[in-house]
Amino acid sequence: MFQAVIVGRPNVGKSTLFNTLIGEKKAIVERKPGITRDFLVDYVELEEGRGIKVIDTGGIDLSGSDFFSQSIKEIVEKSLNDADLILFVVDAKEGLTTGDREIADYLRSFNKRIILVVNKVEGRTDEDRAREFYSLGLGEPMLISAKNKQNVFVLKEILREVAKERLMPLPAKPAIRVALMGRPNVGKSTLLNRLIGYERMLVSEIPGTTRDCVDVLLEREDAWPIVLIDTPGIRRRSRIEERAEKFSVDKALETMQRADVVILLITAEEGLTHQDKSLLRLIDKNYKAGLLLINKWDLLMKRRAKGEAFLEVLRRELRFIPWIPYLTISAKEGLNVGRILQEVEDIFFQYQRRVSTSMVNDLLEELKTQYSFNVCGKRLKFYYTTQVEVCPPTFVVFTNVDPQSIPEHIEKFIRKRFQQFLGFEKVPVKVIFRLRS
Repeated sequence: MFQAVIVGRPNVGKSTLFNTLIGEKKAIVERKPGITRDFLVDYVELEEGRGIKVIDTGGIDLSGSDFFSQSIKEIVEKSLNDADLILFVVDAKEGLTTGDREIADYLRSFNKRIILVVNKVEGRTDEDRAREFYSLGLGEPMLISAKNKQNVFVLKEILREVAKERLMPLPAKPAIRVALMGRPNVGKSTLLNRLIGYERMLVSEIPGTTRDCVDVLLEREDAWPIVLIDTPGIRRRSRIEERAEKFSVDKALETMQRADVVILLITAEEGLTHQDKSLLRLIDKNYKAGLLLINKWDLLMKRRAKGEAFLEVLRRELRFIPWIPYLTISAKEGLNVGRILQEVEDIFFQYQRRVSTSMVNDLLEELKTQYSFNVCGKRLKFYYTTQVEVCPPTFVVFTNVDPQSIPEHIEKFIRKRFQQFLGFEKVPVKVIFRLRS
């Protein structure tokens, strides 16, 4: 597929342009430079059902020597080598800078077609200042305002003309969306790199490296395609100081809502913390399918007694969410990483599974003969039930009493039995009581 890469200095509006092109607020947009540290990939529709791939990269600072500047440069170079077209974004408000000249010279070395995009053109003064960019020798600048969507349609027309016969059908939405979540520095990006087999994300020992929620499509032969979503490390809000990091946390929680399966990483060093339990409660409360991964298990492999004690404590701590499966892994060493995607498939299979009405009513009849419940001095009767939804599996049970009066422990009992005997032991089940009219 035709591939366009968006590059430029920090804070020139690359992520705003990316969001505008794809028609979705996927990249975090903030005025502080350096917010995009990873790169985002999505598709731009240029004709009915056809389009190109577009990549949003971190801001380039060729003179920077810090970790992020060098790491971003390496990732950008890989993207540029694979690109068919470069969208070089500059800022009309700031005008031509030394950094822009350095990047222009740098981009010429790749021998790729370059479109110079002058962003933030929102008035006559900006248009006048945009003339400075002719001196870069990259041809006619394309004047736009990504924020106001001014001339973005014209830019899309240019992209369509450049790509021509190489426009491809846009891919169908993948079957399984998997969010990687957890506290900072538990190894989410390292795990993603291991799963897809190459250095896709920036990995460092500095908590908070991942700012954006990054989607990576993993297409596999004879298996469900999977979108892996790497999210920012989530800390308690009282410990979040930076505004951009607050946006990252909100984005991660929003990602939980659009994910089919949520993977929560913890470490064998720290175990299940209060913050981890809070995230698990969110997963349970929102009826999301989940998988708990205990990372850095290689540290306990030679200490069997300590490992068994760790798992015993963990099982007790997980009593409030007993259905969630867990695996011990080492993202760094590759231990059990090969089991993760198969486990995700098994979980998703249950999450979107339907059972026949006769099967669930047979189970209900069996429960009625074995157990008896009283609610407000009245014997509770279950007449019949049916599955009304998947993701999560949702059942409506018709009764003879007001649903509001049914205690929570009865709902938990019915839900647990449905999980155990209907093949939903690895996912949450939702039970709704209704009064039979």
